[in-house]
Amino acid sequence: MKIAVVQTASSSDKAANRDLVTQVVAEAASEHPDLVVLPEAMMADFSVEDGVVAQAAEALDGEFVGTLRKCAVEHGVAIVAGMFERSCDERRPYNTLLAVGADGSLLGAYRKIHLYDAFGYKESDQLTPGDVAPVVVKIGGLSLGLMTCYDLRFPEHSRALVDAGAEVLVVPAAWVRGPLKEHHWTTLLTARAIENTCYVAAAAQNGKKYCGLSQILDPQGATLAAVGDSNGHATATLTPDRLTTVRHQNPSLQNRRYTVTPR
Repeated sequence: MKIAVVQTASSSDKAANRDLVTQVVAEAASEHPDLVVLPEAMMADFSVEDGVVAQAAEALDGEFVGTLRKCAVEHGVAIVAGMFERSCDERRPYNTLLAVGADGSLLGAYRKIHLYDAFGYKESDQLTPGDVAPVVVKIGGLSLGLMTCYDLRFPEHSRALVDAGAEVLVVPAAWVRGPLKEHHWTTLLTARAIENTCYVAAAAQNGKKYCGLSQILDPQGATLAAVGDSNGHATATLTPDRLTTVRHQNPSLQNRRYTVTPR
């Protein structure tokens, strides 16, 4: 399976973001990946007008998802991207990852569980958390577990995804810059790969507000491809054989003595 992670920055202009999605997917698709991963909040940045993301939220049959489906069909690639999805609370939508198949079908939706109530920010003031349940989709012969940004700080989340069959952790993010934040990002991505003996594909927003550093890691935590802090994309090929080899050498998933139980 060939995967591309895209690094770019969305804005508060939803129409411009849809155009940006069309552009960056076309650029990444030129390398013929099976999957293109876009960052969190690609439909609209968190800093929308008046700072209220509810104004930007859409349903899963809205214009943003329509753009994803059109791009997927046009280029024959699956796409994972972040959006704000309307919930039962009109003031607090979901922070949702949507997985679209190469045929335009909706493969799955993951609504962010761990809201970013940390480092002086309170995401839960504007967003509703999703149900605590792993979301795993099958693309290109591998099983992909979906998680978003702050979820990376909770190792039990990734372990639950792996227990549900995930072989690749897909991590769209808008990881805010700050003291040691870039170090946390790269360290946690590497840890999630090593402790779960799985691939990790992380697509992050960049620019003045977010750190970028999108990358793809193998099950030993080695970096297969990376973007840096500029706009662009990185691609890598993921194979079941590599997973099998690493998990034979390091059978830590078999040797563990604990299971994950949601609160």
